[in-house]
Amino acid sequence: MQQGLQRIERVINKTRFWKIHSQTVLSERQINVLNHLFDGAGEEFEQGINASKYQSLANVSKATATRDLAELLAKGCLKQLPGGGRSTRYTIQIAAIV
Repeated sequence: MQQGLQRIERVINKTRFWKIHSQTVLSERQINVLNHLFDGAGEEFEQGINASKYQSLANVSKATATRDLAELLAKGCLKQLPGGGRSTRYTIQIAAIV
């Protein structure tokens, strides 16, 4: 039952996120990575995503991964987790809809 509730919460959060960002201009690559974050939120991305992980998911260079993450952060799609430098990690920014 707990797993079912967690799955429902992930679906609600994903729907809420895409409703908020329905007019946000994102590349197909960014959309795919964000959806992957939502779909694997409980397991693979428990500690967030970093540039190396983004690079492997999107099959891009480290520089492109860093630029994409910075753009997603600036657009309010991601939030930075505590820490920094080469170990900087991000997670999806889920805001409440009023």
